[in-house]
Amino acid sequence: MSIAKRISAFFSGTSTPSRPSTQAPAPGGSTYAPERDGEPDPGEVVWAWVPYEDDPSQGKDRPVLVLDTAGDGPDDGWVGLMLSSQDHDRDAADEARWGRYWMDVGTGGWDPQGRPSEVRLDRLIHLERGGVRREGAALDETIFTSVVEARRGLSR
Repeated sequence: MSIAKRISAFFSGTSTPSRPSTQAPAPGGSTYAPERDGEPDPGEVVWAWVPYEDDPSQGKDRPVLVLDTAGDGPDDGWVGLMLSSQDHDRDAADEARWGRYWMDVGTGGWDPQGRPSEVRLDRLIHLERGGVRREGAALDETIFTSVVEARRGLSR
């Protein structure tokens, strides 16, 4: 399945997990399955290089919440949503005017300074297999499910 079809299936609720899991599927087809094994899994926050929207030739290393695999092939990578420690609540109306939507996800081991984070719901990031540098931590399952539901709500 192509990456575009996989992403579309993910948000329509027909995506299938890349491996069996005993965890219940999150809305959208992704299965919450963090595993400290060096491999990104849905529900984990990993660090990877994320290109800037206005200049994709530049970017920065940042935390990304893994939602699902990007395809069935061994080299397809993953899809996720970037995190930020900036507080977008105070400028939420302006952010929405530009089509940017953020959701609070709290603190976690992905930020060594323990700052609260927000996840950007409207910008899906493709993580290449060699582009993930490290696992940061796992997001709480309830928060992960809420993020997936909020992301799906944007695409309706």
